[in-house]
Amino acid sequence: MIVGLNLATKPLETHRTFFAGSILIAVFAVGALIPLSWNVYQVRQSDAHLREAAEKMRRELAQYQEQRSQLEQFFSRKENAQLSERAAFLNSIIDARSFNWTQMFVDLEKIMPPGARVVSINPVQKNGHIEVKLNVGAVSDEAKLKFLRSLEESRTFTQVAVVNVRVPAQTTGVDRVILELTVTYETS
Repeated sequence: MIVGLNLATKPLETHRTFFAGSILIAVFAVGALIPLSWNVYQVRQSDAHLREAAEKMRRELAQYQEQRSQLEQFFSRKENAQLSERAAFLNSIIDARSFNWTQMFVDLEKIMPPGARVVSINPVQKNGHIEVKLNVGAVSDEAKLKFLRSLEESRTFTQVAVVNVRVPAQTTGVDRVILELTVTYETS
């Protein structure tokens, strides 16, 4: 019979569980390190592309600002400023001449009720649309109200604003009420 007897002063300790646990933790750490490292690599690559694009935009912006300053210097010269003012004046004349009076009178005729008439008309071109100042005479309050309703329902005349309603001093004329108003005329 063999008896297992340990004559050492300290019993034999096995570190297998410690080594196995350490190896297992190291495997998990390396397994987590690989995807995290890959993520850091991709983020740095995309950052490099963004930095490149931002730098390209900064260069283009500087180039455009330089071109703008050159153009401002060019147009601020006396001879060019006078040319710009003249062009603006000529454009305003062309806009005034290109106004279609006939079409506006046709549109006014469509909405004008009996008992109302246009006394004066003054179209002004403002910001790409036409603002018309109208003085309209009416034989009665009913004709005045019909005219205002038809203006408000019209698609060609918008933004109706009554400036003044007055009764003429002389009642010998046909008009009993004079309307002063502004409207925006929408050309087709």
